[in-house]
Amino acid sequence: MKDIFIKILYMISCIFFIRGIKLMGKTPTARKGNLLSSVGMLIAVITVLCENEVLGSWNSANWLANGYVWIAAAILLGTIIGAIWSKKVQMTGMPELVALFNGFGGLSSFLVALTQYLCQKKGDSFTAVSLGLTIAIGAVAFTGSLVAWGKLSGKMTFKGWKIPAKNAVNAVLCVVGLAAIAAYSFFDSVSVCESLNAGQLGIIVSSAAFLILGFTMVIPIGGGDMPVIISFLNALSGLAAAFAGFAINNTVLVVSGCLVGASGLILTLIMCKAMNRTFSSLLFKSFGGAKKKAGNGPVKEPKAMSVEDAYLILEAAKNVVIVPGYGMAVAQAQHAVKELCDKLEANGAEVNFAIHPVAGRMPGHMNVLLAEANVPYEQLKTADEMNPQMNNVDVAIVIGANDVVNPDAINDKSSPLYGMPIVNAHEARTVFVLKRGKGTGFSGVENPLFTNDNTVMLYGDAKQTVTQLVAEFSE
Repeated sequence: MKDIFIKILYMISCIFFIRGIKLMGKTPTARKGNLLSSVGMLIAVITVLCENEVLGSWNSANWLANGYVWIAAAILLGTIIGAIWSKKVQMTGMPELVALFNGFGGLSSFLVALTQYLCQKKGDSFTAVSLGLTIAIGAVAFTGSLVAWGKLSGKMTFKGWKIPAKNAVNAVLCVVGLAAIAAYSFFDSVSVCESLNAGQLGIIVSSAAFLILGFTMVIPIGGGDMPVIISFLNALSGLAAAFAGFAINNTVLVVSGCLVGASGLILTLIMCKAMNRTFSSLLFKSFGGAKKKAGNGPVKEPKAMSVEDAYLILEAAKNVVIVPGYGMAVAQAQHAVKELCDKLEANGAEVNFAIHPVAGRMPGHMNVLLAEANVPYEQLKTADEMNPQMNNVDVAIVIGANDVVNPDAINDKSSPLYGMPIVNAHEARTVFVLKRGKGTGFSGVENPLFTNDNTVMLYGDAKQTVTQLVAEFSE
């Protein structure tokens, strides 16, 4: 009877997961979807705690020998760390936090597999292979996410790091790791030396090979590909959880891991399409810090404009499009942008936001920022929705975006960005570009939009600049 009840609870938990992910597919219902998924996970955790083989019986003689105590301590510690971290993290730090979450997910699956092996619960060949793949995928997700976190946070830039014949190195590591998994799965009892058998050696070698592979795979990937690689690492962390579910015979872990893995992979492919890049080129090539060489002709300088003059143009505008980027997150300007949006609408202008799929440092970064500022969902448009209308736009305001509005992606075949769909901000009658300075974008590619005849630069902190524009409307 108890087993049936546990299976029913697992089924309910899976339903919550599936429904939650479905709701998270649309912005208006995303918060409800997140809540349902959290409830599903709570049910799953409670169900696992009810299983005898997980916790065992209570040992009153030695309370430290009880699983209840250690699980409660882990939950309490994780809750405290999570609560403090979520309160302290800035929106600019959200991408690297997501990268760390992916890494911790992979690490937890990796540790579950190692624990299962140390408990000598290898099982049949299928279970053994599942355990080995959990180690492989979890290890890659963990170290790869650490590298992504380092790149995004600026704590580990890895500038100048080049791996000679990186594809060959990665292939050797992968083959060695898979061979070690095969040795563990099928030749576990074969003795290698007096104190080591093939299974133990296989676990050690596969763990080392795939931990190194996570580093060597992600280090060469450049900044322009970071949003996509975060999504891919998220898929890997889900896949590792699914294989861990097979290894420990936990249905809800298999279902939740498959959901995360599948949704992460789908998002990765969508973002690759948005950048006009194939999935294979993401892993085996990168345009990351490649810079276009300057031509031999005279260099045009961007035209700067004062806030007062920019206000006069905005006051006459009837159709305004705002293109947000990572600079808006850095300046924490989303609330000021919402105020400007309200002023423009009160002045009779139609205002929309053109959001590129890879704007920012993670999938949906700009949507999260603007939702935080209570920007109406119907004003958040994709590049595909806005580009056909861009010729009729009076003013396009580019706030901290660079690569996603670079016209070389359309016009210059020598550009590393060529072929990537962009927001066609350059087609607007007037383009305002809000930037701190004259630097390039995250990919390191120069942007000719800044020197176009219809473009003017508003240098300075984006939040201060937008706040000054709002003040001009208030006078």
